[in-house]
Amino acid sequence: LLTGELPTEGDLKYFSEQLANRRALTKSETAVIMDEVLNDNQMYGLHSVISHLGRCDMNADSLDLAYVSEQCINLIAKFPTVVAYNYHAMKFRNGDDLKVYRPKPELRMAENFLYMLKGEVPDSFEAKLFDIMMVLHAEHGGGNNSTFTVRTVSSSGANTYMAIAAGIASLSGHLHGGANESVMKMMAELKTNIKDWGNDTEIREYLLKILDKKAGDRSGKIFGLGHAVYTQSDPRAVILKDYAEEFSQIKGYTEEYEFYKSIERVASELLSEIKNTPISANVDFYSGFIYNMMGIPQELYTPIFAMSRVVGWSAHRIEQIVQGKIMRPAYISPSAEEEYLMLEDR
Repeated sequence: LLTGELPTEGDLKYFSEQLANRRALTKSETAVIMDEVLNDNQMYGLHSVISHLGRCDMNADSLDLAYVSEQCINLIAKFPTVVAYNYHAMKFRNGDDLKVYRPKPELRMAENFLYMLKGEVPDSFEAKLFDIMMVLHAEHGGGNNSTFTVRTVSSSGANTYMAIAAGIASLSGHLHGGANESVMKMMAELKTNIKDWGNDTEIREYLLKILDKKAGDRSGKIFGLGHAVYTQSDPRAVILKDYAEEFSQIKGYTEEYEFYKSIERVASELLSEIKNTPISANVDFYSGFIYNMMGIPQELYTPIFAMSRVVGWSAHRIEQIVQGKIMRPAYISPSAEEEYLMLEDR
């Protein structure tokens, strides 16, 4: 993604070693995480830390491509550490014991993050599944809101930390990064209110209540269905669905998995009828379910998304710098022009 070339075996080994060597945070980088704060929102915390990293870089404003690439690789390496440390610092401020697990250079990224989060090295299947989820979320084009934001900010000549922090700010919005959390909240309501999880008629009736804004969050949306780009089918969701089934069998969540499948099927049929076009599950439908089976708290779902998407953001930033032209999006005012009145005439 960063170079546009597939690595050789030697390239991959060297790159992996570089990531492993850059994961640890310095004292000044760790200090901002441990500061007392009034708001425990994990995306706010991630934004603050990444912005602060720019103050720890004496050459932060460099637009030299070699150095920008160094900055991006550093951020890709440090994001998992920052996310894990932010979470443990929040738990400590709320009364838990402070748990800080230093990154292990011998572990791959997925293994390392789950280790720093839980204090235990995950088994091979869980590590593989988390790695797959990181790959699936890394990028799917420049049209999504956060990637477009990173490109726009990058095009102004802003430094890497400001551009990536802007991407985090965009992702913090519930219509972009919080989608899988919305799915989890919706599914919790469905599990509570639908008595027979195998009854398609009961499922359809409750989904209609959601669409009529009489249930759910009253937005009229069934979360986890449909996508602006993957209009026919989201290949990421297809992959995750298979892994969700296998993982649910390992973790003892088969009944819940079958309920997810029923909701996906009935909701897809219902929305396709209403919109007269195929509507299928997107990547967010099963991702929260998998994170839940891994024991990952919901407040980390969006930071984990950022942890993956920073790779795509970095690739787009590098590409935007190469293009070297400021982006000036077109804008049409929604209101009609009005006649200007002098102050004394108003």
